Amino acid sequence: MMGALIGHLGWTLLHFLWQGAVIACVAGTGMVLLRNQRPQARYALACTGLFACIAWPAAGLVARLATSDGADGATALASFGAGAILATAPLDWLHGHLGAIVLVWTICAGALSMRMAMGLWWIRQAVRSTRTDAAWQARVTAMAGRFGITRAVRLCIVDTIASPVTAGFWRPVVLLPASLLTGMPPALLEALIAHELGHVKRVDYLVNLAQNVIETLLFYHPAVWWLSRCIRTERERIADDLAAQHVGERPLAIALSELEKHQFAHHDLALAANGGDLMSRITRLLRPAPQRLHLKAALPVLGLTAALIAGCAQVPPSPPAPSATSATRAVLNFASCAQPSYPRESELAKHTGEVRMAFLVGADGKVLDSRIERSSGHVALDDAAHLAIAKCSFKPATEQGVAVQSWSPVRYVWTMK
Repeated sequence: MMGALIGHLGWTLLHFLWQGAVIACVAGTGMVLLRNQRPQARYALACTGLFACIAWPAAGLVARLATSDGADGATALASFGAGAILATAPLDWLHGHLGAIVLVWTICAGALSMRMAMGLWWIRQAVRSTRTDAAWQARVTAMAGRFGITRAVRLCIVDTIASPVTAGFWRPVVLLPASLLTGMPPALLEALIAHELGHVKRVDYLVNLAQNVIETLLFYHPAVWWLSRCIRTERERIADDLAAQHVGERPLAIALSELEKHQFAHHDLALAANGGDLMSRITRLLRPAPQRLHLKAALPVLGLTAALIAGCAQVPPSPPAPSATSATRAVLNFASCAQPSYPRESELAKHTGEVRMAFLVGADGKVLDSRIERSSGHVALDDAAHLAIAKCSFKPATEQGVAVQSWSPVRYVWTMK
């Protein structure tokens, strides 16, 4: 059972290589077309793309678990359009190393999970160990009311950061650097706080947390990081627009330019005013202008699109259904071997189940290689069926009347009478 689960998970991770490429291609095209639209449109597109990155492989994993056919992974990967480019890849080698692939993924995802947990712990400790300022807390409360925020927003003064940070959902907190509190004019500091309240208003903290989870699970694909970066960039622009409605574009732009002069630290699990490219945000606030289509920026999307189209073009047409005169499959000859014997311990424990195996049958009908595709759930039953049938002879597969080497699936069902 565990072996089958590892196989399904391994093929799911491998399939996401082409699935992520497709998602990135579609999202990239959409981002180019929406380059002069409001940032909300690009933000929604990037969020949809990132959600597809987790939903598509999750749906595939559920489907594989439902069919419980571990061999489907290699077949689908070889027959997929873009995957035709990989048709010459050693799929059998991949199948034999799925355990190692899943192990490496588990280690890396575990390390990133620890990093995310440490980030959450840092936020919690920062909130607990900070002080507050009654005058500024009153300002933040009044500003939150003007933003239409019904939840209480707490202000905390922190010595270890140099940029305002927003954290929390049920009890949102704005962490304000002590250096900015004493070194920036109140009007400019209010502009930065207004930006943070924009994040609170939009509940961006939860989206950012979901991004970190997806980045942790699918860390190996560049499409995930690109989409996540697009989300953060557009999210900062949306928060800038909300803040500018309350404090004005120019004060906010000046506040961002002052913020750029500070050495700041950005924490992934929090939302800070220094997110994204500060200079581009300042330029956008002061001199908004339509964005031109840059060929260099569009080349990766065009190249990926061309690669996918070329891959689809290389897919050979589906062969006609085999007939008796053109091709036949290898057939097991049970008369050539003894029926598998029920293991004594399994018989006493009344174990039953179905074992799915695959045998590489040579042109002479002899078994050259074999593997267990799906366990019955009991090792003794798997081994007994595997060892017994491996000694059998097969009628070899044929193509145009000529015996050829091929893999043959075999199912053996253990039942108790």
